[in-house]
Amino acid sequence: MTILVAYDGSADARAAIEFAAKHLTAEPAVIVTVWEPLLVQLKKYPLAAGAIDPGTEDEAHAQAEQHAKEGAELAVASGLSEVTYRAVADNESIWKTIVDVADEIDASLIVTGSRGLAGVRSVLLGSVSNHVLHHAHRPTLIVPPAPKN
Repeated sequence: MTILVAYDGSADARAAIEFAAKHLTAEPAVIVTVWEPLLVQLKKYPLAAGAIDPGTEDEAHAQAEQHAKEGAELAVASGLSEVTYRAVADNESIWKTIVDVADEIDASLIVTGSRGLAGVRSVLLGSVSNHVLHHAHRPTLIVPPAPKN
């Protein structure tokens, strides 16, 4: 089986990878970064249509690829083996995309940090990790923030 780790570059996502590497058995891992294509952004935020630059879609995809690669490198450095990574376009919502990819690869476990880069927005709208936990039909591990020294 495969472990799916959601990674967005946040401190909590880093903590999730490090926890998974330290405490889980050596199974293959897939690091997934979800990004929002322009059409999804326009559907979610129609009033912002004039403020969204169409050229940013390629940049968003490239940044997601870079985040996913960074997550995979962190996973290997932390001790996970057989690590691959993917940047996946969000067609509806980030949490649903994570659940869909977990189903596609038949992940034995989904690992995510408790908070991502969305910050305050996730408190107001419901966090990605909370939705993954309640909608995934497979074990889900939500890793809290690393303790501050």
